[in-house]
This record gives sequence, structure tokens and C-alpha cells, in this order.
Amino acid sequence: PLSRIRVIMKSSPEVSSINQDALFLTAKATELFVQYLATYSYKHGRGKEKNALTYSDLSHTAEECETFQFLADILPKKILASKYLKMLEKEKRDGEVREDDEEDEDEEDEDEAVSEDVGS
Repeated sequence: PLSRIRVIMKSSPEVSSINQDALFLTAKATELFVQYLATYSYKHGRGKEKNALTYSDLSHTAEECETFQFLADILPKKILASKYLKMLEKEKRDGEVREDDEEDEDEEDEDEAVSEDVGS
């Protein structure tokens, strides 16, 4: 509805007043954009097989199509909670390994500095 679009537009601090024509054109542009996104996702996704447009079709389009890359954060691919927990666990382990490597490098640097001081 135009009233919601007006509220969204007014939420910007840079907007003081909204012309009725600008409101209508913004609504129409949004409608056409959503239509294009849905059509593109349907044609390039699995929608044809099921005769339906799914969230995974939209998220795949946002991730793969350069035109829609800006939507990748808004339409992320769905993953199972178990996979997400495994990913977090792996990242945590990788982070610990990197920290250990950095500590080892720091210790080696200190050992080299001490041996140079003793050699002088």
C-alpha cells in the first residue's frame, strides 16, 4: 500500500516531504523490481519443475546473479541448524589453531632475539 511506502520513505532523515507522483513512481518501480526478481528466479531456478517459486530459488538468484548480489545478505541460503553448529565449531577450532600458530611465531621471534643478544 502507498501508506506503507510513504512511512518507509519518511523514515529517512533526508526526506522532508513526499510528492504524490514520487510516491506512486516509487511504488511502481518496486512492483516492477519484485516482478523481475520473481520471474528471473523462477526461470533460472527449480520453480519450473515444481511449477512454484521457492525461497531457495530467490536465495540462489541473489547469490549467483551479479545484478542481485546486493540482496545476498537479505536472502541468505537456508541451512540446517546442525550444519550451522558444525560450521561454528569448525571456525572456532580454526581460530584456536591460528592463535596457537601466532603464539608459536611470537615465541620463536623472542628466542631469536635472545640468542642474538647473547651472541653479541
